[in-house]
Amino acid sequence: MRMNIDRILPGDRVLCAVSGGADSMYLLARMLELAPERGFTVLCAHYNHGLRGAESDRDESFVRDFCLVHNVPCFVGRLDSSVDSEAQLRAARYAFLQRIAGEQNIQWILTAHTADDQLETILLNLARGTGLRGLAGIPEIRKNVLRPMLLISRTEVDAWLNAHGIPHVEDSTNDSDRYARNRIRQQVIPALRSVNAAAVEHAAETAEHLREEEEFLMSLADAYLIDNSPENGLTLASLQVLARPIRMRVFQKLCGGNLSARHIAALHDLCFGTEAAFLDLPGIRVRREQGRMYFGSAEAEPLPELELHPGLQLLLSQHGYRLSVDLPTTYDEIHNTLTVYHFKTEWIRGKLTFTSRRPGDQIRLAGRGCTKKISDLMAEGGIPVSQRDRIPVLRDALGPVAVFGFGLAERCAANPGDLALRVSIETLTPSETEKEKDEHSR
Repeated sequence: MRMNIDRILPGDRVLCAVSGGADSMYLLARMLELAPERGFTVLCAHYNHGLRGAESDRDESFVRDFCLVHNVPCFVGRLDSSVDSEAQLRAARYAFLQRIAGEQNIQWILTAHTADDQLETILLNLARGTGLRGLAGIPEIRKNVLRPMLLISRTEVDAWLNAHGIPHVEDSTNDSDRYARNRIRQQVIPALRSVNAAAVEHAAETAEHLREEEEFLMSLADAYLIDNSPENGLTLASLQVLARPIRMRVFQKLCGGNLSARHIAALHDLCFGTEAAFLDLPGIRVRREQGRMYFGSAEAEPLPELELHPGLQLLLSQHGYRLSVDLPTTYDEIHNTLTVYHFKTEWIRGKLTFTSRRPGDQIRLAGRGCTKKISDLMAEGGIPVSQRDRIPVLRDALGPVAVFGFGLAERCAANPGDLALRVSIETLTPSETEKEKDEHSR
């Protein structure tokens, strides 16, 4: 019987998760048997869910006594009474195991999932709807959790325990047909064994092959993401040429992995559309804009409205800008750029302010010879809709006088010899932005 413990090295400390049932007692006993030869240390952890009253306490006592007799360090945890769902139970159990692993310098946490558990999981996933990853079943390794018994059947477990006189306890809830997994165990798997006595073992081997194929496909998705950084959006063209299985895995990686078939189909539809659109998924918004798909970028927070005055030096690290306003000076030569503006002071009406765009904003840019809506300028410039409120607009009482990255208004552009007010807007690099945030937080 193959116990896959090749990853456990001499000197490692392993923590066996033991309920007291047959599978986990097989795990603990086999690891104690192999430890002297392989040079690792075995510890035990038991989590008392407390859901079966006296029976739960009996299980705890049984595990404690076995560990005492065999000189195995045993750590026991108990369920928080506020936990009531199956998902919460599992999360609480693994949190306990990870806590003990951290405290006891554990390299591996071992669980007693068998080939039968693997087949049950695959059938449950198949019944509920799944892809290749679901058909691959339970992974052998996830971070520091190792499941060395995935190719060992319960029949083999029972035979070994009987042959070696290893005791175990029975969970009375395993006989209930209230749970879907129990119904599969009691009704479906016996039917499969009637077709082929080795059905469980064959399914476990198939799951292992499928997991290798899944890992290969995921590696292709990883390679795509290395070459195509998602921070600035992924081009629709690059996504559309991917094989569908690779594209699906790119979506899974960027959207957290827990996507239903309906979610995946909606993402594919979004990928092959043309107009601006978005899709809200659990915990993330995906947007299609300007030929790209953006993952997880929230709608940008509008810029603050600030009054500009000569001598102002301002750092807006949260928004990524550095702003400066010089004292009015008569310039012999004016050098306007798309981010540095020289305004003729007498043509500024009222207060000069730094703002985001506003509905209906228009501007006649110097040198353009036409008036345009600022929204049209940004669309022509390829600015995603979700980011347009982050583009600074300078305005006076009459309206916009400059748009960052596009230029200043013809009506107030200074000429050589004019008394001019110089306003500069500089974008911070990502490293500068992080540095400013760090310094501000100290």
